[in-house]
Amino acid sequence: MAKLNDNYLKLKAGYLFPEIGRRVQAFTDANPEVAGDIIRCGIGDVTEPLPAAARDAMKAAVDELGERSSFRGYGPEQGYDFLRTAIAEGDYRGRGIEVADDEIFVSDGSKCDTGNILDIFGPGNTIAITDPVYPVYVDTNVMAGNTGDADASGAYEGIHYMPCTAENGFVPAVPNEKVDLIYLCYPNNPTGATATREQLTNWVKYAQANGSIILYDAAYQAFVGDDSIPRSIYEIDGARECAIEFRSFSKNGGFTGVRCAFTVVPKTLLAETSTGEKMPLHPLWSRRQSTKFNSVSYPVQRAAEALYSEAGKAQISALIKHYMGNAKLLREACTALGLNVFGGENAPYVWAACPGSIDSWGMFDKMLAEAKVVITPGAGFGAAGEGFFRISAFNSRENVEEVCRRLETVVGSF
Repeated sequence: MAKLNDNYLKLKAGYLFPEIGRRVQAFTDANPEVAGDIIRCGIGDVTEPLPAAARDAMKAAVDELGERSSFRGYGPEQGYDFLRTAIAEGDYRGRGIEVADDEIFVSDGSKCDTGNILDIFGPGNTIAITDPVYPVYVDTNVMAGNTGDADASGAYEGIHYMPCTAENGFVPAVPNEKVDLIYLCYPNNPTGATATREQLTNWVKYAQANGSIILYDAAYQAFVGDDSIPRSIYEIDGARECAIEFRSFSKNGGFTGVRCAFTVVPKTLLAETSTGEKMPLHPLWSRRQSTKFNSVSYPVQRAAEALYSEAGKAQISALIKHYMGNAKLLREACTALGLNVFGGENAPYVWAACPGSIDSWGMFDKMLAEAKVVITPGAGFGAAGEGFFRISAFNSRENVEEVCRRLETVVGSF
């Protein structure tokens, strides 16, 4: 009989967000009369229309495909040159950061890339992960066989967990021991925290000293409003020798359903073979993408390119202003209710301590049952997330204002 991948059997319950969806569905099935009143602030999905520049570019690209003279079939697996150049110029070189066009690999999502990147790393690496954490980082390492079983708290043997707490500003100190792969996400999902230039410099120095590689998820960099906060790990000297960066158009350009992102793999980034020889990772990731991926559709890549036009940049700015306005309202509402609140200033997530002695799933249930609002329980992001909940600012202004009112009803009952 065919053998399955036993590592999947180590996974705890379901993936967080489908589990939230299952619970919400069960609630609405039992209470169909309130289904239309539910406001979803759990999953970080965007709500506002796709920018006009992207829509126009996509329509024009579709028309090109309708003519034999301009039709395109398979595109380059690494992404079309026009988009790679737009990214390199718009996000990096225009900001004084050294990144070559061919160091950029276009994909259909950062979630995919942060999991798929494990394909080019061998067994035996020590994995360091922040706690709380975006669940994909943990689950994909479990699937790849890089961990043992989970204990009663859900922590997996073989992973080096780095607790992120209110005391350390949800940015962990560098480990005292050597680790090989380090997952960092700033601005952070779920806590909304940001890392300072000094903190990231410490991480780069640690990686250089220990031969480690930082897997840096910068999916929310566009929401940083404070110019002192780095948007890219490559703003730090030496990062090109020790870091891979992941970015996405999902949140800044509203591409959650359109699907387009990219990963930067510098040619100067090296790792060891099993025999100790140092080799570049860039050709390995290129080969991986060529073998397992056919890139993103031509109309979508043209839409992403249009986000770098003057009109596109203005429309992105308006989207970010809208969502960060929502975050400000949510943060202020939680603070006024006496909650201990984090995030919501340079990130579209508000991270709040649960009131009283209620745990995070208890808070989820209470908010759903009494306020008809879906939040995300902190425990779903790891053991250190217990006692907190996340509210997403991705919604209409009307809905966010209503969530603020409903929060008062629930939190005021404690």
